[in-house]
This record gives sequence, structure tokens and C-alpha cells, in this order.
Amino acid sequence: MRTARRWVDTETTPSLDAQRADRIDWLRAAPFVALHLACLAVFWVGVSPVAIAVAVALYAIRMFALTGFYHRYFSHRTFRTSRGVQFVFALIGASSVQRGPLWWAAHHRNHHRHADTALDPHSPTLLGFFWSHAGWFLTPRGFQTHWERIPDLAQYPELRWLDRYDTAIPVALAAALYGLGALLERVAPQWGTSGGQMLVWGFFVSTVVLFHATVTINSFAHRFGKRRFDTRDDSRNNVWLALITFGEGWHNNHHFFPGTVRQGFRWYEVDLTWYGLKAMALLGLVRELKPIPAWVAAKARG
Repeated sequence: MRTARRWVDTETTPSLDAQRADRIDWLRAAPFVALHLACLAVFWVGVSPVAIAVAVALYAIRMFALTGFYHRYFSHRTFRTSRGVQFVFALIGASSVQRGPLWWAAHHRNHHRHADTALDPHSPTLLGFFWSHAGWFLTPRGFQTHWERIPDLAQYPELRWLDRYDTAIPVALAAALYGLGALLERVAPQWGTSGGQMLVWGFFVSTVVLFHATVTINSFAHRFGKRRFDTRDDSRNNVWLALITFGEGWHNNHHFFPGTVRQGFRWYEVDLTWYGLKAMALLGLVRELKPIPAWVAAKARG
């Protein structure tokens, strides 16, 4: 019963046991495992163009929320926006099953402070590929939100709620997708979808692919690619990762200077998140996008 409460309310997490702090808590991680296993249901529900389209759209929308807001806004504060827009994209990001924006920002700030050292919770160099990719955050230590790292964000009660009840929005999205599929099955049977199919493709498959694409930056981007800048960590630029993560794969650029909203430092370095934020700035939804400083741009050209 206590474990079940921890699945829905992160504030019921017990105090840290030093002996078990860095071991995977398999009971607490059970929903994460189930999320992956649920993808096997594609063999029962089938596939349709509309289900694939919804899965791709949700991947793109949520990837932008993660890269643009969870990362570049909440973690690094590289632009400003209104409280309303902040909450909307925090909500979208929370539907990705990558926990709340406060948890995400706190851990990411710690990563930058200690990248590829013993204090970095997901260094593939020191801890191995699996741990950096999907093991570290399934531990009691990984489940914690470190409030002292995010005093600027902790003042917002709506963000604290998303962090505390981090399964609420994903469950709501899953229910909405099932309802949409059931409705389409009734009103547009020619589209060949159903509640179960929309749930499996739109939520389970899309979310699992989104998760593994996102965490390649923890694992692959510290092992494979080119190093333009001689940073203290092992971050690398990888064009393929940049494409699937909307610009996050320019990871060596980012670790050299994380204070800019743009991660592709050269014109040909595709950064879809940067393009999206520029479009939002034109619409007045975000503002004060921090540019690449001239000295950084000059060094990148060198």
C-alpha cells in the first residue's frame, strides 16, 4: 500500500536509506517497466495511419516541451515567459512520464555542476551505458527532488503540484487517447482505429520512444560524436541525436556554454527547438532569448 501511494504522490517517499539509496527500487519502478511491456499490445490492437499520426504528433509536441521548457527554460533560464505559458508547457512536459519540471531541472542542474565526475548521477564514462541511460533515476536517490537547487522554481505552487503528482497528467493523457480512439471508432470507422489502438500507439509507444530518445543525451552524447570544445566533461556533438531530440545533440556546444537558448552554434547545426522558440518569440509568447555571445560564436568558428 505504501508503494502504491508513492506511485501517485512523491511526497510519501520515505527518508533515504544510505545502504539502498543507489540500488534500483524495482517496486517503485514497476510502472516504468509496465510502460515498456504495454508496447507489446501493438500485436493485438493493430495499426492505422491515424494512430501513427497521433503518436508522431505527441512525440514532437512533448519533445519540444522537454527540450524547450524542461531543459532550456526551467533548467537553464535561457529565456523568459509568462506564468501561464510556463504552466502550459510544464503540463505538456509532465505528460511525457519524465516526472515533474522541478525534479527534472534540479537533477539537470546537478549534472552540469558535476558532469562526468563521481557526483554526476548519470555519467556513462564512470557508471556504464545502462546506468546513465535508464538506471540512475530508478533509485531512491534518483527519485528525490532536490529543492535547494531550484529555489527560483519552487515558489510556484502549480509546479510543485505537478512535481508531487507526477503520474496524474500521463494518466489523464492516456485516458483521453483511449476516449478519442473509441469516439473515432464510432463516428469514423473508415479510419480503422479504436480506443485500445490509440492508447497503445498514442501513449505507450510514443512515450517509450520519446523517453529513450531524450535520455540518449545522457548516454550516447557523452560517448559518440565530435568534441569542438575542450570541456571538463566528455560531452560530444552528434548530428543524429540532434535530429531526434530537436537540437539537444549539440551537447558539447551546450556544455561549453549552457547559458544560451541556442544549442546549434553554426548555421548548419539543425536545432528545431531553437526555431520553435524563435517562432514563439515572434508571437509574443516568450521573450528575452539569450543569444550566443560573440566570443563563443567566434570560438565555435575557429
